[in-house]
Amino acid sequence: MSVDVQLRFDSEAITEYSKANQEPAWFLEKRLAGLKAAGELKLPALEKTKIDKWNTTEFDPFQTAATVATANELSELVKAQIDVDSVKNLLVQKNASSVFEAVSDELKSKGVIFTTLAKALVEHSDLVQKYLWNVVAYDEHKLTALHTAVVNGGVFLYVPKNVEVEVPLQVVFEVAGDHALLSPHVLIVAEANSKVIYVDTFVSGEGTSMVANSIVEVYVGAGASVQVASVRSLSTDVHDYSFRRATVDRDGKMEWILGEMNDGNTVANNTTILKGTGSTAETKSISVGTGSQRQNLTSQVQHIGTHSESDMVSKAVMTGESVSILNGITKIEKGAEKANGVQAENILMLSEKSRGDANPILLIDEDDVKAGHAASVGRFSEESLYYLMSRGITRQNAERLIILGFLDPVVAEIPVEEVRNRLRQALERKLG
Repeated sequence: MSVDVQLRFDSEAITEYSKANQEPAWFLEKRLAGLKAAGELKLPALEKTKIDKWNTTEFDPFQTAATVATANELSELVKAQIDVDSVKNLLVQKNASSVFEAVSDELKSKGVIFTTLAKALVEHSDLVQKYLWNVVAYDEHKLTALHTAVVNGGVFLYVPKNVEVEVPLQVVFEVAGDHALLSPHVLIVAEANSKVIYVDTFVSGEGTSMVANSIVEVYVGAGASVQVASVRSLSTDVHDYSFRRATVDRDGKMEWILGEMNDGNTVANNTTILKGTGSTAETKSISVGTGSQRQNLTSQVQHIGTHSESDMVSKAVMTGESVSILNGITKIEKGAEKANGVQAENILMLSEKSRGDANPILLIDEDDVKAGHAASVGRFSEESLYYLMSRGITRQNAERLIILGFLDPVVAEIPVEEVRNRLRQALERKLG
């Protein structure tokens, strides 16, 4: 058996895992192509962040976990993210195993497919193949190639034409164990005039040298509406890499609500491609940097369709010796007439040793458009502190109220109450 250089796994291990899960031949071929590309490609070039010494390959990709029959049997860590007494549409993955799946008959009766990627590859192979790796290329860089080689779970969500799903669909991803890997691929397809809300949470248990390397691909059909909310609360023992991308057709709407609450080093890239006339995108994200944490967070919108609109808001709070790079990129292509793209990056500094960089970028190749950006990096407003303290509030509580008020407009948008509450708790924890 020949072991691939610098990796803890090889092509034989990948093939064995793929066949054990009855994956179609085309998927195994893509895995092996990803493995080959991973040995040839470079890591992504990131603004002001070097990740060559971060853990990108030191993991055992196919660690399994036991399934459970009821939500009450899930780990306490997972149960804290859900309403155990009212589980209807929920998927739970731990490491390389799907440990719990509950999908309502009502959802199935509408023709909606909400299942694990592994099951979808067996039961809906042609449909999955039609969309998979079309928005995020498997060989975009070393991390996407590695993800392709060792995909160990994920979600397939398909909403047929004219179907509206009123209740949020929830997924919890957990990673735990020494050298454990969480590498889910989430594929969301919303056909014309459909509507869906997808919410996921990433959590970690005990373990060392863990890695999360995830991809989300979203297809928004004509007149469709998709909302994706994601909260990541991974520990300092996890290096987290996430690449999310959506393509939006005519009059479609894509909304991202992102809470980057990790304690460890993080790379996140969130891109929306507005292909159709009248397509829109909203991106709202918050992050908190603590300790010696390093974060590189990019939000990007590419305007191709005419009369397309985008709005990006990124907020970060910095403590300790943490470093956060917030990149906002609005790209308006030639021919995207009447496009309107705005963005704002705001960083609140709580420590003299922390560093926050806000980088708003406008790339405009069309004349008949509107575009604007705003960026701020600063400390507390002493006026605001004085006002609150004059009402009998201690300085510590006044600072806390200002911070939460700074971030809460995004937190309040999370569509699942349990996830929203856990995000607020994560904020309290990270801010001490």
